[in-house]
Amino acid sequence: MTQENGILPYYHVDAFADRPFTGNQAAVMPLERWLDDEVLQAIGEENNFAETAFYLPDATGQADYELRWFTPTIEIGLCGHATLASGHIILTQDPERDRVTFRTRTAGVLTMIRNGAGYMLELPAYPPSPKERLDVVELVGGTPIDTQFHEGRYNVIRYQTADEVLALKPDLKALAAFGNEQFICTAPGKDTDALSRVFVPGGGVDEDSVTGSAHAVLTPYWAKELGRDSFTAYQASGRGGYVQCRLDGDKAWLGGNCVTVVEGQFRL
Repeated sequence: MTQENGILPYYHVDAFADRPFTGNQAAVMPLERWLDDEVLQAIGEENNFAETAFYLPDATGQADYELRWFTPTIEIGLCGHATLASGHIILTQDPERDRVTFRTRTAGVLTMIRNGAGYMLELPAYPPSPKERLDVVELVGGTPIDTQFHEGRYNVIRYQTADEVLALKPDLKALAAFGNEQFICTAPGKDTDALSRVFVPGGGVDEDSVTGSAHAVLTPYWAKELGRDSFTAYQASGRGGYVQCRLDGDKAWLGGNCVTVVEGQFRL
Protein backbone atom coordinates (compact mmCIF):
# COMPACT_ATOMS: atom_id res chain seq x y z
CA MET A 1 0.00 0.00 0.00
CA THR A 2 1.90 3.04 -1.20
CA GLN A 3 0.96 6.63 -1.88
CA GLU A 4 2.91 6.51 -5.14
CA ASN A 5 0.49 3.86 -6.41
CA GLY A 6 -2.49 6.03 -5.46
CA ILE A 7 -3.49 3.82 -2.54
CA LEU A 8 -3.83 5.43 0.90
CA PRO A 9 -4.52 3.83 4.28
CA TYR A 10 -7.98 4.72 5.56
CA TYR A 11 -9.52 4.51 9.03
CA HIS A 12 -13.03 5.43 10.12
CA VAL A 13 -13.05 6.24 13.83
CA ASP A 14 -15.87 7.18 16.18
CA ALA A 15 -14.29 9.71 18.55
CA PHE A 16 -15.53 10.64 22.02
CA ALA A 17 -17.30 7.29 21.88
CA ASP A 18 -17.10 4.08 23.92
CA ARG A 19 -19.09 2.03 21.38
CA PRO A 20 -19.74 2.18 17.64
CA PHE A 21 -22.36 4.54 16.19
CA THR A 22 -21.90 7.17 18.90
CA GLY A 23 -19.59 10.16 19.23
CA ASN A 24 -18.25 11.96 16.18
CA GLN A 25 -17.10 10.24 13.01
CA ALA A 26 -13.69 11.08 11.57
CA ALA A 27 -11.74 9.73 8.64
CA VAL A 28 -8.05 9.33 9.49
CA MET A 29 -5.56 9.05 6.62
CA PRO A 30 -1.79 8.77 7.24
CA LEU A 31 0.32 10.10 4.37
CA GLU A 32 3.94 9.77 3.26
CA ARG A 33 3.96 13.29 1.80
CA TRP A 34 1.42 16.05 1.35
CA LEU A 35 -0.91 15.78 -1.60
CA ASP A 36 -2.05 18.93 -3.37
CA ASP A 37 -4.56 20.90 -1.31
CA GLU A 38 -7.19 20.41 -4.01
CA VAL A 39 -6.83 16.63 -3.66
CA LEU A 40 -7.01 16.78 0.14
CA GLN A 41 -10.18 18.84 -0.10
CA ALA A 42 -11.67 16.46 -2.65
CA ILE A 43 -10.99 13.54 -0.30
CA GLY A 44 -12.68 15.45 2.52
CA GLU A 45 -15.70 15.97 0.30
CA GLU A 46 -15.71 12.31 -0.75
CA ASN A 47 -15.56 11.07 2.85
CA ASN A 48 -18.32 13.53 3.81
CA PHE A 49 -17.60 13.41 7.54
CA ALA A 50 -17.39 16.52 9.68
CA GLU A 51 -13.62 16.14 9.34
CA THR A 52 -11.01 14.10 7.55
CA ALA A 53 -7.62 14.19 9.29
CA PHE A 54 -4.37 13.81 7.38
CA TYR A 55 -1.03 13.36 9.13
CA LEU A 56 2.57 12.55 8.26
CA PRO A 57 5.88 12.52 10.19
CA ASP A 58 6.92 16.04 11.19
CA ALA A 59 10.15 16.91 9.40
CA THR A 60 10.80 19.95 11.64
CA GLY A 61 11.34 17.96 14.84
CA GLN A 62 8.84 20.13 16.72
CA ALA A 63 6.38 17.24 17.07
CA ASP A 64 5.93 13.60 16.12
CA TYR A 65 3.53 14.35 13.27
CA GLU A 66 2.15 17.22 11.22
CA LEU A 67 -1.66 17.27 11.15
CA ARG A 68 -4.32 18.94 9.01
CA TRP A 69 -8.13 18.74 8.96
CA PHE A 70 -10.66 19.14 6.16
CA THR A 71 -14.45 19.33 6.29
CA PRO A 72 -16.39 18.48 3.12
CA THR A 73 -15.96 22.11 2.03
CA ILE A 74 -12.94 23.78 3.73
CA GLU A 75 -9.69 23.27 5.65
CA ILE A 76 -10.11 24.31 9.29
CA GLY A 77 -7.73 25.60 11.93
CA LEU A 78 -8.59 23.31 14.84
CA CYS A 79 -10.45 20.03 15.21
CA GLY A 80 -10.50 18.11 18.47
CA HIS A 81 -12.34 14.92 17.63
CA ALA A 82 -10.30 14.17 14.49
CA THR A 83 -7.09 14.81 16.46
CA LEU A 84 -8.31 12.37 19.10
CA ALA A 85 -9.09 9.88 16.33
CA SER A 86 -5.64 10.33 14.75
CA GLY A 87 -3.87 9.82 18.05
CA HIS A 88 -6.01 6.76 18.69
CA ILE A 89 -4.82 5.14 15.46
CA ILE A 90 -1.16 5.91 16.22
CA LEU A 91 -1.28 4.70 19.83
CA THR A 92 -3.32 1.61 18.92
CA GLN A 93 -0.66 0.61 16.40
CA ASP A 94 2.10 1.09 19.03
CA PRO A 95 0.81 -0.22 22.40
CA GLU A 96 4.09 0.63 24.15
CA ARG A 97 3.69 4.29 23.37
CA ASP A 98 1.78 6.51 25.83
CA ARG A 99 1.73 9.91 24.07
CA VAL A 100 1.85 11.55 20.66
CA THR A 101 2.30 15.16 19.55
CA PHE A 102 0.98 16.93 16.47
CA ARG A 103 2.22 20.14 14.88
CA THR A 104 -0.65 22.08 13.35
CA ARG A 105 -0.68 25.11 11.08
CA THR A 106 -2.68 27.48 13.31
CA ALA A 107 -3.27 25.81 16.71
CA GLY A 108 0.34 25.09 17.69
CA VAL A 109 1.55 21.71 18.95
CA LEU A 110 -1.18 19.46 20.37
CA THR A 111 -0.45 16.64 22.80
CA MET A 112 -2.47 13.47 23.41
CA ILE A 113 -1.83 10.93 26.16
CA ARG A 114 -3.32 7.65 27.27
CA ASN A 115 -5.78 7.89 30.16
CA GLY A 116 -6.81 4.42 31.32
CA ALA A 117 -8.84 2.88 28.51
CA GLY A 118 -9.21 6.27 26.85
CA TYR A 119 -7.23 9.41 26.12
CA MET A 120 -6.70 13.01 27.18
CA LEU A 121 -6.18 15.61 24.46
CA GLU A 122 -4.57 19.00 25.12
CA LEU A 123 -6.00 21.89 23.10
CA PRO A 124 -5.48 25.64 23.45
CA ALA A 125 -8.15 27.13 25.74
CA TYR A 126 -10.21 29.81 24.00
CA PRO A 127 -12.01 31.87 26.69
CA PRO A 128 -14.92 33.82 25.19
CA SER A 129 -15.95 37.33 26.17
CA PRO A 130 -19.45 38.80 26.52
CA LYS A 131 -20.82 40.13 23.25
CA GLU A 132 -24.37 40.92 22.26
CA ARG A 133 -25.36 39.00 19.12
CA LEU A 134 -29.02 39.78 18.53
CA ASP A 135 -28.70 38.77 14.87
CA VAL A 136 -27.41 35.35 15.86
CA VAL A 137 -29.95 34.83 18.65
CA GLU A 138 -32.81 35.54 16.26
CA LEU A 139 -31.60 32.78 13.93
CA VAL A 140 -30.66 30.24 16.59
CA GLY A 141 -33.88 30.70 18.54
CA GLY A 142 -34.94 30.43 22.14
CA THR A 143 -34.28 32.95 24.90
CA PRO A 144 -30.61 32.79 25.92
CA ILE A 145 -29.40 34.38 29.17
CA ASP A 146 -25.87 35.09 27.91
CA THR A 147 -24.04 35.44 24.60
CA GLN A 148 -20.26 35.44 24.28
CA PHE A 149 -17.75 35.35 21.44
CA HIS A 150 -14.17 34.31 20.82
CA GLU A 151 -12.22 35.82 17.93
CA GLY A 152 -11.63 32.36 16.49
CA ARG A 153 -15.26 32.69 15.33
CA TYR A 154 -16.82 30.80 18.21
CA ASN A 155 -20.21 31.96 19.49
CA VAL A 156 -21.37 30.77 22.93
CA ILE A 157 -25.13 31.06 23.40
CA ARG A 158 -26.11 30.18 26.98
CA TYR A 159 -29.60 29.04 27.99
CA GLN A 160 -31.21 28.50 31.38
CA THR A 161 -32.06 24.81 30.91
CA ALA A 162 -30.94 21.80 28.90
CA ASP A 163 -34.47 21.35 27.55
CA GLU A 164 -34.27 24.76 25.85
CA VAL A 165 -31.09 23.69 24.05
CA LEU A 166 -32.61 20.35 23.06
CA ALA A 167 -35.67 22.11 21.58
CA LEU A 168 -33.71 24.50 19.32
CA LYS A 169 -34.43 24.46 15.57
CA PRO A 170 -32.03 27.06 14.19
CA ASP A 171 -32.25 28.60 10.74
CA LEU A 172 -29.21 26.81 9.35
CA LYS A 173 -29.37 28.35 5.90
CA ALA A 174 -29.28 31.86 7.36
CA LEU A 175 -26.53 30.98 9.85
CA ALA A 176 -24.41 29.63 6.98
CA ALA A 177 -24.17 33.19 5.64
CA PHE A 178 -21.87 34.03 8.59
CA GLY A 179 -19.23 31.71 7.11
CA ASN A 180 -17.19 29.25 9.14
CA GLU A 181 -18.47 30.29 12.58
CA GLN A 182 -19.44 27.88 15.33
CA PHE A 183 -22.71 28.43 17.15
CA ILE A 184 -22.31 26.70 20.50
CA CYS A 185 -25.61 26.45 22.37
CA THR A 186 -25.15 25.41 25.98
CA ALA A 187 -26.82 25.05 29.37
CA PRO A 188 -26.35 23.09 32.62
CA GLY A 189 -26.62 19.40 31.83
CA LYS A 190 -29.01 16.74 33.04
CA ASP A 191 -26.56 13.95 33.90
CA THR A 192 -23.44 16.08 33.35
CA ASP A 193 -22.32 19.51 34.50
CA ALA A 194 -22.77 21.05 31.04
CA LEU A 195 -24.68 20.21 27.86
CA SER A 196 -24.29 21.63 24.36
CA ARG A 197 -25.31 21.47 20.74
CA VAL A 198 -23.01 22.87 18.05
CA PHE A 199 -23.96 24.17 14.61
CA VAL A 200 -21.40 25.02 11.87
CA PRO A 201 -23.45 25.30 8.66
CA GLY A 202 -21.02 27.75 7.04
CA GLY A 203 -18.25 25.19 7.46
CA GLY A 204 -20.18 22.37 5.82
CA VAL A 205 -21.48 20.78 9.05
CA ASP A 206 -25.08 21.66 9.93
CA GLU A 207 -24.98 20.08 13.40
CA ASP A 208 -21.77 18.50 14.61
CA SER A 209 -21.88 15.32 16.67
CA VAL A 210 -19.17 15.98 19.30
CA THR A 211 -16.95 19.02 18.79
CA GLY A 212 -13.55 19.14 20.46
CA SER A 213 -12.82 22.71 19.38
CA ALA A 214 -16.13 23.88 20.86
CA HIS A 215 -15.07 22.37 24.18
CA ALA A 216 -11.83 24.35 23.94
CA VAL A 217 -14.20 27.31 24.37
CA LEU A 218 -16.67 25.66 26.76
CA THR A 219 -13.89 24.52 29.11
CA PRO A 220 -12.84 28.02 30.22
CA TYR A 221 -16.46 29.23 30.03
CA TRP A 222 -17.93 26.55 32.31
CA ALA A 223 -14.86 26.41 34.56
CA LYS A 224 -15.60 30.06 35.38
CA GLU A 225 -19.34 29.49 35.71
CA LEU A 226 -18.94 26.42 37.93
CA GLY A 227 -16.02 27.79 39.95
CA ARG A 228 -13.85 24.73 39.36
CA ASP A 229 -11.35 23.55 36.77
CA SER A 230 -12.80 20.09 36.01
CA PHE A 231 -16.30 19.15 34.91
CA THR A 232 -18.27 16.71 32.76
CA ALA A 233 -19.96 17.62 29.49
CA TYR A 234 -22.36 16.04 27.02
CA GLN A 235 -22.93 17.11 23.41
CA ALA A 236 -26.56 16.33 22.68
CA SER A 237 -26.47 15.59 18.96
CA GLY A 238 -28.29 12.66 17.42
CA ARG A 239 -25.22 10.48 18.04
CA GLY A 240 -24.19 12.15 21.29
CA GLY A 241 -20.93 11.99 23.18
CA TYR A 242 -19.40 12.63 26.60
CA VAL A 243 -16.32 14.78 27.21
CA GLN A 244 -14.26 15.14 30.37
CA CYS A 245 -13.06 18.76 30.55
CA ARG A 246 -10.23 20.24 32.60
CA LEU A 247 -8.79 23.75 32.44
CA ASP A 248 -5.03 23.96 33.03
CA GLY A 249 -3.86 27.53 32.58
CA ASP A 250 -4.17 28.37 28.91
CA LYS A 251 -4.85 24.74 27.95
CA ALA A 252 -8.07 22.74 27.78
CA TRP A 253 -7.67 19.01 28.41
CA LEU A 254 -10.46 16.90 26.90
CA GLY A 255 -10.95 13.26 27.79
CA GLY A 256 -12.73 10.57 25.83
CA ASN A 257 -12.57 7.18 24.16
CA CYS A 258 -12.41 6.13 20.50
CA VAL A 259 -13.63 3.14 18.51
CA THR A 260 -12.20 2.13 15.12
CA VAL A 261 -15.08 0.91 12.98
CA VAL A 262 -13.50 0.63 9.50
CA GLU A 263 -9.96 -0.06 8.23
CA GLY A 264 -9.28 -0.11 4.52
CA GLN A 265 -7.75 1.49 1.43
CA PHE A 266 -8.61 4.73 -0.27
CA ARG A 267 -7.85 4.67 -3.99
CA LEU A 268 -7.08 7.93 -5.78
